[in-house]
Amino acid sequence: MTLLELLKLLRKHIKLVIALPVVCALATAAVAWLVLPNTYTASVSMYVLTRSGESDGTLSSTDLSASQMIANDVAGLFKDRRVLDDTAASLQMTSLGGYDIKVESGTTTRVITLSVTGESAQSVAIVANALAATTDEVAREAMDVKSVNVIGPATEPAAPSGPPRALYTVVAFLAGAFLAVVVVVLMDMTNTRVRNPEEAEELLGVPVIGRIPRIQG
Repeated sequence: MTLLELLKLLRKHIKLVIALPVVCALATAAVAWLVLPNTYTASVSMYVLTRSGESDGTLSSTDLSASQMIANDVAGLFKDRRVLDDTAASLQMTSLGGYDIKVESGTTTRVITLSVTGESAQSVAIVANALAATTDEVAREAMDVKSVNVIGPATEPAAPSGPPRALYTVVAFLAGAFLAVVVVVLMDMTNTRVRNPEEAEELLGVPVIGRIPRIQG
C-alpha cells in the first residue's frame, strides 16, 4: 500500500480517524483529573565530607577528592534497607513504601540531592529530612564519613509536582491516532469485495473491456 493509497483510505474513514483519538484523549483526561491523586515532591541537598586526617581540622585537596569519590557510595545509603527502616521507625511508621525516593549524585561534585514524592505535601518534607538525618548517622558509623551536611532542609511544597496529566492526555491522543490507522488498514485488508475496475483487472489478470453504469431510479 502506497502512502497515497493510505491517505485516501484514511480520508474514506475520516470519522473513525478523528473520533478514536478524541475518545482516547478524553477518557485518559477524565481518569487523570478525576481519579489520579495529586503527588508532591520535596527535595533536600547534602554535602559529603570525609573524616580529615589533619589535627587542626583544616581540609586538604586529598580530603576533598576523597569526599567526591565517596559521595556516590553515600548516595546508595538512601535506599539501603537499614536506612529506610530506621527512618520509618523514627517517624513511627511501618515503612516508607508509599513514597518514591530518588537520589542524584554527580561524578564531579560532593553534593547529593534527595527527592521524596508522595501524596501528602507535609509528609514528603518530613520524610526527606528524616532520611537525610538517618543517612548522616549511618555514614558516620559505617563509612568513616565526617559528616553529611544538609545544605538546605526540605520544605513543604506549595504546589503538586504530578501526575503529568497533560502529557498523559497527549500520549493517549497519539496512541488513539495510531490505533485508528491500524484499524482502518486492517478493515481494508479484510475487505474482500471488488470495489473498482482496477482491482478486478489485478485479481482476474484480464483487462476490463466494458462498464455498465449504475442507473438511479
